[in-house]
Amino acid sequence: MKDLMLAANWKMNKTVTESISFFSELDIRLKQWELNPRLDRIDILIFPSFISIYSVNGRSEFISVGSQNIHFEEKGAFTGEISVGMIRDYAEYALIGHSERREIFGETDSDINKKIRAALSSGITPLLCIGETLEEREAGNTFKKTGDQLKEDLSGFSAEEIGKIVFAYEPVWAIGTGKTASPEQAQEVHSFITEEINKTAGKEQKRLILYGGSVKPENCKELLAKKDINGALIGGASLNVESFFAIIEKSLELV
Repeated sequence: MKDLMLAANWKMNKTVTESISFFSELDIRLKQWELNPRLDRIDILIFPSFISIYSVNGRSEFISVGSQNIHFEEKGAFTGEISVGMIRDYAEYALIGHSERREIFGETDSDINKKIRAALSSGITPLLCIGETLEEREAGNTFKKTGDQLKEDLSGFSAEEIGKIVFAYEPVWAIGTGKTASPEQAQEVHSFITEEINKTAGKEQKRLILYGGSVKPENCKELLAKKDINGALIGGASLNVESFFAIIEKSLELV
């Protein structure tokens, strides 16, 4: 496990051609750092659209590929869904429990628990997202909401299995809004999440907990400098090579 992870969630953006072009351009830029040992301490991960996964897989030795979603069944009458078997040869990670899947598409913690199980069973690393809404934060329920999500999402998993999961704290009120949790707010929740995961797993482990929510070059370094923030899940700023590479460059200064 590396020191930091920078994960790009492209959501419903970029054609196959645009995705290939992005990977190629980013690869050229990363090769500038190829001999810099600090680059070996950062995982760079991109979640493109489903139709682009096959086309971008293997296009850069520096970039891992993930799927933005998976279904928990291996196959069946689930129109429009995608199984782990369909992506396991082309994606190393699966994004699970993103707030847009929870809030817009009605995914439950039970669904998410089963998706984590499906990913782990297939050798795919789950990247589990949790976070509170603005109403929940203003009501003082941030810890209750994130704690409840962790309890249900991780129910039934062993310490070894939990150790294979990457986590992301994404306050719903900061996603795509331009609002960002302050480094102090984010660190407070990340510290709580670390403690909750350790309690659930029954032991302390080295793990990655990313922060997501309007991360950009201007604020990434201050966020990533916090003790329990081990990377970022980046939305809008990851759609442009210049801004995503700027985040990578600034992160290199911290490892």
